[in-house]
Amino acid sequence: MSRAYLQDKQRVVIKIGTSTITHTDTGHLNLVKLEKFVRILTDIHNQNKELIIVSSGAIGAGRKALGIQGKPSTLPMKQACAAVGQARLMMIYQKLFAEYNQTIAQILVTKNVVTNGISRINAVNTIQELLTMGVIPIVNENDVVSTDQILDGNFGDNDTLSALVAKMIGADLLILLSDIDGLYTDDPRSNP
Repeated sequence: MSRAYLQDKQRVVIKIGTSTITHTDTGHLNLVKLEKFVRILTDIHNQNKELIIVSSGAIGAGRKALGIQGKPSTLPMKQACAAVGQARLMMIYQKLFAEYNQTIAQILVTKNVVTNGISRINAVNTIQELLTMGVIPIVNENDVVSTDQILDGNFGDNDTLSALVAKMIGADLLILLSDIDGLYTDDPRSNP
């Protein structure tokens, strides 16, 4: 995608996948890569673009912070990892964006928020107001109270969530940053 393509796009949703912000060998957050993303995103925002980030990585960040080897084995363990990891992820985003004098906001959603009329309107109104204030909202599913994504991948590791958010707020463009090569109709790891 060329920079010229972005010229007429005012409102952009960018989904950042877990594998995009972690080291593949250790699973730790890749702070150098995160800092580069933040610098680029702030620069785009400074060109009068409205950005909404959908960020994965909470469970992975929590797993590492808690010293859990391998993937969490139970639902409560995954939720605990999400609780610790979401706080850690937002703290890192806050510190990195603050270096560029950019305010961010955390928005945790559940399936109910994007499907329920009143909750959806409240979320849209909040995001609209944050964008008006020049704030970059960072969205993630609230894995502590919503088990849809953890249990059955309902939001598809935030890919579907980012599409729903883009539609919900009338985005001009959705960008998915991922380690998956291409666009698939099914999970290429389980259905090549």
